[in-house]
Amino acid sequence: MSRPESKPLPRGSTLRVISRVALPTRYGAFEAVTFDPAETDGREHIALVRGDVDGADAVLVRVQSECLTGEVLGSLRCDCRDQLELSMRDLGTRDQGVLLYLRQEGRGIGLVDKIRAYELQAQGRDTVEANLELGYTDDPREYDVAAAMLRSLGVASVLLLTNNPLKLFGLRKYGIDVVGRVPIITPVTDENRDYLRTKQVRSGHLLNIDGGGKS
Repeated sequence: MSRPESKPLPRGSTLRVISRVALPTRYGAFEAVTFDPAETDGREHIALVRGDVDGADAVLVRVQSECLTGEVLGSLRCDCRDQLELSMRDLGTRDQGVLLYLRQEGRGIGLVDKIRAYELQAQGRDTVEANLELGYTDDPREYDVAAAMLRSLGVASVLLLTNNPLKLFGLRKYGIDVVGRVPIITPVTDENRDYLRTKQVRSGHLLNIDGGGKS
């Protein structure tokens, strides 16, 4: 059964910043910024900011959705950890940049249903079919919170680090000026090939798996 949808934030919304602190990482120095979860969907989203982005144009931005299995537990079923590490390495070389880390596990369906989707995939469904069978859309994520976070940081326009056209559309839908896209290319392995192919063929991600699709 699908979980109740939270009401999207109005276009133009901002969020109250709760805390800001220097965060040295293995990828470079960032500032960690948190926001009031009572003003969003109750989840504790975080931004990692590189340099002074207030009023800046064409800031490189990565919108990363939480993936406990891939990013923390090292699952090889997806490319989420690879995307996160490549993004932070790139951002760590920039004078300005932002990583928005959104706590929307499993494309927004939550950890328990994500593992249920894994079970269905083990029975032969692809990721889209598994989500649909559980009562969700292919990708139920919204980017209202991401847009509000960027607005609160004062970012004027963004260069989005993504392969997913829905992220471009989602930020623009909530009033963010997206001036371009930077591809993020991760390794294709035996374990994640079907997952990435489904992203490309069924979800429209701008990939080129097996040399047979979009690039």
